[in-house]
Amino acid sequence: MKKVLAICMMLLVVIAGLAGCGNDAKKDTAKKIVVGLDDNFPPMGFKDEKNEIVGFDIDLAKEASKRLGCDVEFKAIDWNSKEAELQSGRVDVLWNGLDITEKRKENMLFSDPYMDNRQIVFVAKGKDIKIASEADLAGKVIGTQSGGTSEEYFESKADLKSSMKEVKYYPDFINAFMDLENGRIDAVVGDEIIGRYYISKHPDKIAAVDTVIGEVSQFGFAFRKDNKELRDKVQKVFDEMKADGTVAKVSEKWFAKDITLKK
Repeated sequence: MKKVLAICMMLLVVIAGLAGCGNDAKKDTAKKIVVGLDDNFPPMGFKDEKNEIVGFDIDLAKEASKRLGCDVEFKAIDWNSKEAELQSGRVDVLWNGLDITEKRKENMLFSDPYMDNRQIVFVAKGKDIKIASEADLAGKVIGTQSGGTSEEYFESKADLKSSMKEVKYYPDFINAFMDLENGRIDAVVGDEIIGRYYISKHPDKIAAVDTVIGEVSQFGFAFRKDNKELRDKVQKVFDEMKADGTVAKVSEKWFAKDITLKK
């Protein structure tokens, strides 16, 4: 009888180990996926009035995790240290309006791009500031998010940066826009998607200038280089979400139209 009980106990341990985060072969990724994000980055990921993390990328990650049969945890991180958070294993994926760049590809494994992202100029309404090209940034105080694409672009363009009176880096775009409204800076250069969402909430204070700064980039979600298995599984369910119209519906919810990439 003791031998029978011992065998049964071993079988239970084996079955539990094989269960993974679901009940079939498709759902063996992990018990939980930890998503690293900047939780003050509307509409991609941010805290609402109930202090709950919501947003476009949040909805996508929740649905992907659900289809994998995994729990998902959203972990707010210092976005300027996002690579260290990923490499250390404190988060499994960065999914929060992350631009795919050649530099980042050196240390991260990206998904396929799912959305275009332009860096454009924002100014305070009522201010006589005209910026029709990069050259018009000269002599002005410009704000942008620390650790973002615009910062990388400015740092790579020494002549452009030196032509400006000052470049101020903020922990998030909300603080940059607040300084813009209060006249502390002349303009903000940043993600069009985030800026236009902010404008929808403050239509009388901020205006978008359709002047592209730098190259048009694309958003992707990033994994550790050695975590190809997880990347491939998440990519597979995300492709299914695009094919069945789920991604389009989430986009319409947050942007009033489908602005995601179809391929």
